[in-house]
Amino acid sequence: MLPRGRKPLVHVIIMKYPSFKLIETNKGWDMRAEDLNHKELLELDPEGGVIRFAGQRALLLDAVAMGLHRKYLVENFGLTAARAVLTQFGFAHGWRMAAAMKQEFKWTNDGEWRRAGPSLFNLEGLFRVQPGSEDMLTPKGAMLLASYEAEQHLLHFGRSDSAVCWTICGLMSGYVSHTAGKEIFVLENRCLGQGHAACHLLGRSREEWGEEHAEDLAFFDSGRLTESLDVSLSRVTETLRAAEVKLRAHRRALVAVVRDVKEPLGIVARSRKMQDVVGLAQRVAKVDATVLITGESGVGKERIARLVHDESTRALGPFIAVNCGAITETLLESELFGHARGAFTGATSDRPGLFEAASRGTLLLDEVGEVSAGMQVKLLRVLQEREIRRVGENKSRPVDARVIAATNRDLAHGVAESTFRQDLYYRLKVVELHVPPLRDRRDDILPLARVLLADAAGRMDRKMTGLAPGAADQLLRYEWPGNVRELENAMERAVALARGGRVDLEDLPEEIRNAFPRPVVGGETVQPLSEVEREYILAVLELNSGNQTRTAKQLGIGAATLYRKLKKYGCVLPAPSETDSIMTTS
Repeated sequence: MLPRGRKPLVHVIIMKYPSFKLIETNKGWDMRAEDLNHKELLELDPEGGVIRFAGQRALLLDAVAMGLHRKYLVENFGLTAARAVLTQFGFAHGWRMAAAMKQEFKWTNDGEWRRAGPSLFNLEGLFRVQPGSEDMLTPKGAMLLASYEAEQHLLHFGRSDSAVCWTICGLMSGYVSHTAGKEIFVLENRCLGQGHAACHLLGRSREEWGEEHAEDLAFFDSGRLTESLDVSLSRVTETLRAAEVKLRAHRRALVAVVRDVKEPLGIVARSRKMQDVVGLAQRVAKVDATVLITGESGVGKERIARLVHDESTRALGPFIAVNCGAITETLLESELFGHARGAFTGATSDRPGLFEAASRGTLLLDEVGEVSAGMQVKLLRVLQEREIRRVGENKSRPVDARVIAATNRDLAHGVAESTFRQDLYYRLKVVELHVPPLRDRRDDILPLARVLLADAAGRMDRKMTGLAPGAADQLLRYEWPGNVRELENAMERAVALARGGRVDLEDLPEEIRNAFPRPVVGGETVQPLSEVEREYILAVLELNSGNQTRTAKQLGIGAATLYRKLKKYGCVLPAPSETDSIMTTS
């Protein structure tokens, strides 16, 4: 006789799960795996705030949030530690679920109890199990489709070289181990995250897997987790130490080469114009204002943008730069705003854009002057509303990224010609930083050249002591149409070709060696006109290898006039002729 108030087991099951198909055996009324139905398994208590699934309290978690959790684990502790954490979490979940199912129902046999696991997790939304392949202990194993874990891994990391359903493997291992009464480890030999059509899981004992899979099985051991975290922390510490040593060495090299580097910013700013730009950048960095950086190509606009980021309260966040001129309009929209799955051909999954990726950091829109009229409207909306809408979605998402725009175009001229929106121009130009070309900051040329020379020598593992006087003089005479980028390339070429320990004139590119000289005005000292004329005439003569006739023709004076001036300068001269040779000064 049953105790007072106690209902028969069969009655409880029928009342709680009315759609279950019950069969009569010699043991009574029993359950089968195919009888599981989420409508009966799920119990909601809105007033109490409790959700139960299969009799156990459960939580509803967003799949994307779980994917971000996975991403943070990998980024902060490494792949090994992240896999160990998720595998062992899955094992605990699977073990508890198997125990709950055993307590909740009376099964036809242990095989039905075991086969109920994949069906149960299928109802939880973790994956879709292919009908007829629920038992992982059979030779054919279990075939899973639409694995949420593989989907999230592809979203955040792209295709993997190895299986990525770590939580699901742990989950199945815990469930099957409980039902089998011994340790069973479930591993993948095919995975959606690797590009396969489905995930294929097999369950075997440690002995059956053998030494070939010893590394995979180690992730189920708690010792592996501790070891992984220790290794991850050790690796982070070593990386930080190496970076610190490298940074100190780099700074020592810069100081040894040139003392005009503005520490700790690492920017050469000897000229007054560049000092003004750096000072303004440091001031605007303290507030979250949108900044427009203008200047010719190669002047260092991205370096100034990084300075603004590094000096701001967002310095610990990401700094992401995108070249708007190098991407078509359609792709640029998807790149900046992201897209929803199925938004266009090839969009196989949801993908966040760069505005979301730069959250709590800085997004540099380089070459913003190349953006089409349609994209200008969308950018204006983002800057005004501080929210984006992914391609293929109809909902807006808030963004928290500081925007810095850079261009080598005259946007004011573009506004006048109606090729650039006026409202977007003023929205971007809250603060404008104009980086002057290198020809207008000649005081920076030699300090920059020495810094770039030291960098190139370090990369090529060559010992360079500096610049020869002739090379330094010619660097100052050149106009530098390519600005700092051209100077960097020139120094790299010079290091590669230098025969000795310093850069000589012949090590410079031809266009720099043959640059027509011009008087250099710098600093507070102004040379008398007679000295400027003397230096200029001698420089042109040197450029022409001492040929007086050709020099006089280029200067627009007579050969006799040139001869008298050179004699006045104290030069030992032969009579002027077409076969003039290089002269020496007395």
